[in-house]
Amino acid sequence: MASTSGVDLSIAGLASGFDWKSVVTQLAQAERAPESVWLKSQTAINRKSSAFTIISSYLSQLQSATKTLKDTSIFNARSATSSAATVATASASTATATGTYAFNISQLATAASLRGAGNVSSAIIPSGVASSVTVGAANFATAVTAGTFSVNGAQVTLATTDTMQGVFDKIAAATSNGVTASYDNTTDKITLSSASAIVLGSGADTSNFLSVAKLYNGTNTGTITSTDTLGRINTSEKLNAADFATAITGGTGGAFKINGVAINFDATTDTTASVLDRINNSAAGVTASYDTTNNRFTLANKAGGDTNITLADVTGNFLAASGLSSGTLTRGTDLNYTINGGATLVSQTNTIDGASSGIAGLSINALTVGTTNVTVSTDTTDITSALQNFVSAYNNVQSYITTNAASSTDSTGKVTAGTLTADVDAANIARTLRSNTFSPVSITGLSATFSQLAALGIQSNGNNNTVTLDSSALSTALNGHLGEVKNLLTDSTSGLAVKLDAFLTNMVGDSGIVTNHQTALTKQSKSIDDQITKQEKIIAADVAAWTKAFQAMETAQAKNNQDLSYLTKNFK
Repeated sequence: MASTSGVDLSIAGLASGFDWKSVVTQLAQAERAPESVWLKSQTAINRKSSAFTIISSYLSQLQSATKTLKDTSIFNARSATSSAATVATASASTATATGTYAFNISQLATAASLRGAGNVSSAIIPSGVASSVTVGAANFATAVTAGTFSVNGAQVTLATTDTMQGVFDKIAAATSNGVTASYDNTTDKITLSSASAIVLGSGADTSNFLSVAKLYNGTNTGTITSTDTLGRINTSEKLNAADFATAITGGTGGAFKINGVAINFDATTDTTASVLDRINNSAAGVTASYDTTNNRFTLANKAGGDTNITLADVTGNFLAASGLSSGTLTRGTDLNYTINGGATLVSQTNTIDGASSGIAGLSINALTVGTTNVTVSTDTTDITSALQNFVSAYNNVQSYITTNAASSTDSTGKVTAGTLTADVDAANIARTLRSNTFSPVSITGLSATFSQLAALGIQSNGNNNTVTLDSSALSTALNGHLGEVKNLLTDSTSGLAVKLDAFLTNMVGDSGIVTNHQTALTKQSKSIDDQITKQEKIIAADVAAWTKAFQAMETAQAKNNQDLSYLTKNFK
């Protein structure tokens, strides 16, 4: 007998000629028919779920705006204006009582300052021997530049490698000995001498020697001398090489005190600039600087007021060598002022605060001596902004629901329902929100006029659930009836904002109506996913059974075909 082994029975109709695989596919598709309905329903559910997610977001934004309205602090904001802004400026906090305060400022506060002794640097040529120092190495306040300068119309060419005596010789040579120059290390000045008046400089000069040497034209009868000493402290050099007239002592353990605060220094590693920075960054409360023009150090208290600056060298002589310990102190002054013609009050700074004036929360920045009236009034800016934000957030919710609940009609007349058309939950949100927002409240002592938002200029636009805000009506209410507006919104029991906040929590809180509705929609969508998964398992099982049966048929048909072929071949 013939065998069916080697025949591929997965090929439909190989033995029978019947395309049973197409039949299996069609049967499976027939079983999937309900899935199309389920998927269409799921699409609608998902669209609705997305819509409620947006509604929830809008309601949360509205609740945020509502929480701002029920916060009593926005009704306590204050503004302060000065009638003479050039005399003083003013600001106020929620603690400041409203009213007008007359300030008379008779004296501004100044900081104490200490001007150190002058000429604390060594001379530009300590030895006095002009031939021993080059121009470039001399301790001038400003470095001398190479180039030319003019004396009596004659040009003198200078190089920074020239000695000071070399420069003097060049002046004499250029003027045919008509002008001679000399240096005195006791006065630290250069003198030019002539039998007649001397004229210095020209527009063609390229060297700054004359200005650095402080030699200037003036009324002279043949002598011009530096107008000031020439030596200066080199603030970028180490202290022991910075050209102090008195050498800095103290070595690696130097220390001094300013206002009782210790400042340490090392004369071998610290520069003058680094010590000044250390003073300025310390708790001494002063600003230290070196005045190159006058060759002296200065200190100024950072705080104003009639205060002192105390100094003491501890180890070494920095304060003495810098001229600070022998300097001149100018004490600071206090700010003196009166309020409403009362007794003179005092502040160590030019800022008057509540501790000085006794007016809580009021801050006055005094600019000059004079009088000004400071008016403190209620600032309605915050509450106006809060109500504007509330109206905007309310309209966002209502506009979204209205838009998505509406149906549309195309050019052929076909009507398409919106995502929220006929949705009872969305309609209830819009209705209850409107009711909770605009229903009158009952608060003891509150007039009927101010029992609802209409008193603030918030009205329905007459076309849909959105509202409008009349800024003029709002301004009138806030400026004339702020107390009643505050009670309407913030009363702890029946305030409109308080009740609306609770209503919105019931909508979008963890167990809120909208939250639960979204959860239910999510479950419905998942249930459809589960139904489809279950249906696909049934279809897969049916396809396997149908395939097995048809393959059995093919096996039987293949055997019959082989038997028939054998009989036909052997029994003719």
